[in-house]
Amino acid sequence: MRQSNRRPAAVILLYILQAFLGVGAIAGGVMLLIDPSGEMMGMPTSVLERSPFNNFIIPGILLFLVFGVLPLVVLYGLVKKPDWGWAAPLNPFRALHSAWALSLYIGFGQIIWIMVETYMMNAVSMVHVFYTSLGLLIQAVTLLPPVQRYFILDGRQERS
Repeated sequence: MRQSNRRPAAVILLYILQAFLGVGAIAGGVMLLIDPSGEMMGMPTSVLERSPFNNFIIPGILLFLVFGVLPLVVLYGLVKKPDWGWAAPLNPFRALHSAWALSLYIGFGQIIWIMVETYMMNAVSMVHVFYTSLGLLIQAVTLLPPVQRYFILDGRQERS
């Protein structure tokens, strides 16, 4: 990995975006697991009529793991740049660290999650617009040239 004493501002912004998504989703997922009726979050189970779920347990687990824990794992990878052999098969961008690719996937996943949620709820709120925008922003910042340059591998790590 290219070693730089100074991280570009865009990389720090990406850290903040991933942390915001991860911490917020953990909080939301925990609230849905504590109260599967959704009332704690102001979401009655009636919003699940178009979904395969009777309550918020499965959505809470998915929110907690996929958009809570996973972005924090990706954040760790973005900060520490560990040699993640397990993530290499998921990374079609062989010249870039796998955490970079996973960050891009988090953005895609966030957008898909919100699209499915708005379909199932048959409604769109400002929260949906905000979190769709967050997914788009994660993608845009991940794709910025200074961010890509920061995560270029030097040939010794993760390439296979």
